[in-house]
Order: sequence, then structure tokens, then C-alpha cells
Amino acid sequence: MGVKTEFNCSTSCYGARKIHVQPADIVIRTSDGQSILAHCSILASTSPVLERKIDRARRGWNSVCTIRIPGAPSDAVIAFVQLLYSTRITALARAEIEDILDKHGMQLLALAHAYQIRWLKKKCEITVATELTPDRVIDVLKVAKLCDAPRLYQQCMKLIAKEFSEVKRSDGWQFLRRYDPALELEILQIIEDTNQRKIRWKQQRAAQEAYLRLNEAMDCLQHIFTEGCTEIGPRSGNLSKRNKGPCAWFGTCQGLQLLLRHFTMCDKKLAPGGCLHCQRMWQLLHLHASICNRPDSCKVPLCNDGRFKMKTQREGRSDKTWRLLLKRVVVARAMSALASRKMPEIVFRSWAKYRTW
Repeated sequence: MGVKTEFNCSTSCYGARKIHVQPADIVIRTSDGQSILAHCSILASTSPVLERKIDRARRGWNSVCTIRIPGAPSDAVIAFVQLLYSTRITALARAEIEDILDKHGMQLLALAHAYQIRWLKKKCEITVATELTPDRVIDVLKVAKLCDAPRLYQQCMKLIAKEFSEVKRSDGWQFLRRYDPALELEILQIIEDTNQRKIRWKQQRAAQEAYLRLNEAMDCLQHIFTEGCTEIGPRSGNLSKRNKGPCAWFGTCQGLQLLLRHFTMCDKKLAPGGCLHCQRMWQLLHLHASICNRPDSCKVPLCNDGRFKMKTQREGRSDKTWRLLLKRVVVARAMSALASRKMPEIVFRSWAKYRTW
């Protein structure tokens, strides 16, 4: 004989008013033979699957019908019915609901998916995702795949990719390798794609940083020769400083000043091979001459020189890598200008208003 459990919901208090509820008119049978007394109206209103099962099991207008909820232990089924009642009659405390979800999260997720209860399925996904460990993440991943839980599936994959060395030592992974090679291959492919994505992201980030540094070097050239941070003496060939405020990119500006100092004093800058530092300075001057939009008033050396300009353009047309570099530097300059643009007052007030909410 199984144990019988009844949800005693004869009255429910909402303020000072009491609502009368009819006696139990349905019996729920669990896998281990336990009986749970409940109400058809409450179960049918919370789940379309339960509504169809009740309609098939009903024999008469006033008769007590019986349905079965297999595949879960009796305590999980009792917790499942209790949560269904919490939305209609009883008012369970939040702490009590969290305790139920913590204790029966996996079973409730399967029941919520089987009986199409979206709000309970979402809560179970969140609860189970917060309790993931490398030892049980493979089991949770299988349940998430069977129950069509994409959020939980994604969290499991993130943990597997992050703690893969510990996951491989778990019993779930050994079982997976022996009996489910298709899921093992899927996990390994996702981990490989994640690693490749990280490598590509690092490469793109490094390239973007290089383009930003070149943009800063172009601005520092303008700052050096136009605003008077430093200037090249026409006779001595040295850099005489005129302090008119610090540069916005101190490290780039300082390195560029040292490179200019070497360029003015080096005897190999016009040689066919030249030295490495002079070649770098020539490339910076070529880059500035290619992207400068005001060559007539520009004070950077060789920027308004017609022969140097024509040589730069001719070399740029024949070199695809150089054209791509110019395009990326121009894009980096535009994005930097947008990022440094001052926010309008009305946008600033709206942003401050909504942030305080």
C-alpha cells in the first residue's frame, strides 16, 4: 500500500477574506505507488498537458479521476504539485520555493519540460545553472539537451570549456566516452571552436591596438610640429623643447621624439638600405602624407612636398597591404574621434536620469 498525500487547501487567506476551495477530486499516482490528492481545476489551469490527461482520465462529472506522473521520485512529484499550487491558492515564501528548487532542481526541470510549464522551467534552469560543478556538469548537460534548455546548455558548455581538465576526470565524462561518442565529439568541437575564437579575438585586438598606436603617432606628429611640443632646429638638427602642456599620449609622443632625434642625426637615412629606425620614420612620414587632409597648411616635413606626395601615392596604388593599412588607420582615427566626442547635454541628462533608477 502506498502512502497517500493530500494538499489541504480548504481555505486561503488574502488579507481579511477567505476563499473556499472544493475538496480534492483527482488522485496522482507516482512511480513508487504513492498517491497525491489534488484539484483538477488547479492542475488543468497550470499545464496544458495535465489538462489533456485529466480530460482523458475523467469518467464522470463528480467522480474522482486518477492520473500518473512517472519518471520521478515521489518527493519530487510532491514538490512539483506544491509549486503548481503556489501560483493559485497557497502563498509559499520565497525562501521555501528556493529550498524546493535547490533540492529537486533536476527532477523539476524534467517535469516542467514534460508538462510545458514555462515559468517553472525557467526558474529551474537558473537554479541548476548556479549549482554547476565539474563533477556533475556532464549529467546536467544531458538533461539540458533532452529538456531543450538552451540557457542551461550554454552554461554547461562554458564550464566544460573553462574547467575541461577537471571535467575529464569525472565519472560522467568516462561514461560519456564509453556510451555517447556523438555528444563527446560535439563537446570537443565546441571547445576547439571556442579556443580558435579566443585566438582570433586576441589577434584582432592586437591589430586594433596597432592601428590605434599608428593613429596616435599621426596625432603626435601634428602635435610636435604644429602645436610646438618640440621642434627641429633648422641648423643644429637637435630637438629644442618648448613646454606648452603635456601630450595626450605621453608614451607615444616621447618615443616619436626619440625617433625624430635619431632621424635628424643619422647619416644613413638616405642610403638605399638605411637603418631600421630611419626606415620606420620614413614609413610614418609616408603614412601621414597619405592620410593628411590638409597638406597645404600642414607643418609636418615632406607632407606638402609634391614629389614625395606623388611617390607615396604611386607606391600605395601598387601595394594592397599598404592600402589596407591606410584604410584601417583611417577607420581607427574615425572611431577614436567618435569616442572622444563630448556627450550632448540632453543626452547626458537622460543618461544620468535613467542610471539612477
